[in-house]
Amino acid sequence: MRCFRTLGAVVAFVTFLPLAAAAAEFDGTIVGVADGDTVTLLDASKTQHRIRLDGIDAPERTQPHGQRARQSLAALAHGKPARADCPKIDRYGRAVCRVFIDGVDVGLEQIRRGLAWHYVKYAHEQRAIDRLNYARAEGDARATSAGLWSFSDPVPPWDYRRLQKSEAL
Repeated sequence: MRCFRTLGAVVAFVTFLPLAAAAAEFDGTIVGVADGDTVTLLDASKTQHRIRLDGIDAPERTQPHGQRARQSLAALAHGKPARADCPKIDRYGRAVCRVFIDGVDVGLEQIRRGLAWHYVKYAHEQRAIDRLNYARAEGDARATSAGLWSFSDPVPPWDYRRLQKSEAL
């Protein structure tokens, strides 16, 4: 019985080690905004960090409101000092982070403005308070028809990407 407990502890340690190893914090300046949920942070050592905002998914650039989402994030972040709290790395090698500028969570602000969805597929990876705040912000944006919620049936970016991929085949 003791052997199984030890084995279980080892399996748990090995399973969660990559997540712990990926956790990082960066301070720097936002020097690039790729779209409504991706920025580049330049730290004090002049290292660039490509960052995907945690907990949100913004419209693709070719979707309705895609350019508005990018412009909004640029207005919030570009050229400003930022702190990034990054619990993981995504499959594209980007740090996945909550980014704060003047104490404001810019991902949450994108949702409030109606320019991003709360990315519920990964909500289980968020802190409970962030899950709650992001879900509430999306609900408020929907209720007030902010941004993309002014459309009768906005297409989530994950569906849009899937459609684009299937049309390319």
